[in-house]
Amino acid sequence: MTTGTYTDYLRRIGITAPGAPSAGRLFALQRAHLEHVAYDNLDIHAGRPPGIDPALSVRRLSAGFGGYCFHLNGAFAALLEHLGYHVTRHLGGVEDDAASRVVNGQHLTLTVRVEGEAYWVDAGLGDGPYEPLPLREGPYEQGGFRYALERLEPLEGEGPGWSFLSPASSTPRVNFRDAPATTADFEETHTWLATSPESPFVRTLALLRRDADGIDVMRGRVLTRISAGKETGRREVAGQREFFETVAGTFRRSLDDLTAADRDALWARVDETHRAWLASRAAQETPAAS
Repeated sequence: MTTGTYTDYLRRIGITAPGAPSAGRLFALQRAHLEHVAYDNLDIHAGRPPGIDPALSVRRLSAGFGGYCFHLNGAFAALLEHLGYHVTRHLGGVEDDAASRVVNGQHLTLTVRVEGEAYWVDAGLGDGPYEPLPLREGPYEQGGFRYALERLEPLEGEGPGWSFLSPASSTPRVNFRDAPATTADFEETHTWLATSPESPFVRTLALLRRDADGIDVMRGRVLTRISAGKETGRREVAGQREFFETVAGTFRRSLDDLTAADRDALWARVDETHRAWLASRAAQETPAAS
């Protein structure tokens, strides 16, 4: 990969002089990445999910597009290594069950060692920490969001690892193993996540972007703002024009890869799914006839 590609990547996240590796600069890089590159599965809903080769992800992010953890952390790891950081990729899993010890391989996460300290680094959760966390057990707080890291006792046949706890999140636990992982370890899971009708990524469009004050989340046509771990705003995106303005504005995602026909088809899919969700909610709230 050329130095020019990484220059474009740095320009995308608003960094012009990254400097030599240091803890402070690592923190600045993660903050910048989260603010400028949203988590999104838009390409899946547009019918053309990209692969997870890190070089491809770097090029796509440099061009203004996004992705989910395999793309975001895959590209961020490559960028950090290019800048001289010692990066380890890890097999992880995002869990709805706050007590789960499973590592299902549906998440790629990173640890970075710099200035003699190891940090947990993740630009691919969407609603994760704004800054890296020291890889040490204990509670942490960032901008009113409460987190914790604890050692993960291994299940049979698995090595030890770590758990990141975020009680206010819809996915309150991230587990990952100590052992290093490679891109190949995620290929099969990526195919399932990007194509299976059972995949949550296929069922629901999601965009998330973290900033210093909170998190913007759009699932389908519902736009939510979360601050200090609490929902502070929610509304329904009114129509196609506002939907794409939100994607480009709030979530800073380029739309240059979508033709007018692509946008019409994507909006139709999002709107249909949203209407089905509304109908399902109405049916659940309607009392059964006596």
